[in-house]
Amino acid sequence: MIRSLQSHPRSGGTPDQSEVRFGISAQGFPVARVDDTVFAMLPGRVGQYFLASSWCARRPLSELARNDFYGHGGQLADESDFRASVLEQAEHSQEKRALGRREIRSRAHTPWGPSQGATVFAEGIVCHSTAGHGGFQLSGGRNASVHSRLRKRDGWYEEDAEWAIVAITFPHLFTGFERRCAEQTLKDSWPDAWEAIFGTVLQPGESREKDRRAFEARHAGDWVVVSAIRSEHHDGFVEVIATLGGGSGDGLERRRFLVPAGEYEVGRFGFVVDPARHASYGGPSSFVTWGR
Repeated sequence: MIRSLQSHPRSGGTPDQSEVRFGISAQGFPVARVDDTVFAMLPGRVGQYFLASSWCARRPLSELARNDFYGHGGQLADESDFRASVLEQAEHSQEKRALGRREIRSRAHTPWGPSQGATVFAEGIVCHSTAGHGGFQLSGGRNASVHSRLRKRDGWYEEDAEWAIVAITFPHLFTGFERRCAEQTLKDSWPDAWEAIFGTVLQPGESREKDRRAFEARHAGDWVVVSAIRSEHHDGFVEVIATLGGGSGDGLERRRFLVPAGEYEVGRFGFVVDPARHASYGGPSSFVTWGR
């Protein structure tokens, strides 16, 4: 279902402080423990940090090191942001226990393979785990409650994004953190349905999908990078392959450009070539397949 380490707007709630322990690791970065999970504020790019976690790390917080942590739970601005995120996780953990979800054995057949176990959220609402994926199974009656714009006929909703459809339909079965994640997931993935259902218009920055469409419309006539590699023939430059609008597929014209490495930073939806500043390039290529 949802990943407990995602960066989303926080509620500002204050869980029982007795369930949260903050400290400093053996290597000097902030750490915290919530139930069986430990969190860390790890350095990323210059001046940036991210949230990482580890499950069932039993050693004292002061003995933990970077190698104890894995994953990437979203960007953190500073230690205050880290503490707020950890408190949010503690609040989420409290609420989840109060919901009384039941773990059961299951060998049900799912669209992702045999179930290896399941969580019963309520009668007719079961979340299955498999070897490689998972998701929710809704009974016919429960599935009828899903809005027609989001409803799947077979009643199966995968765990990456479609779980949010279940959460938004049955919000009382989910924690506040999960509901906030679900709202953002729906806005990002199905903005048209969100706007129709809730009678609102998502503004720039509120939906990844709407922002992507706007980017593609704005740059339909521009050369957008589809592949990039550090040039072996021109030190300090990145060799890129670009297509109009960033399209892919056979039959599209592809052009190469040289972009100064210091300027090449891919945004949310791609790097837009500026032909006035980035030289068109026809020399030896660092791309193995370009000459074929």
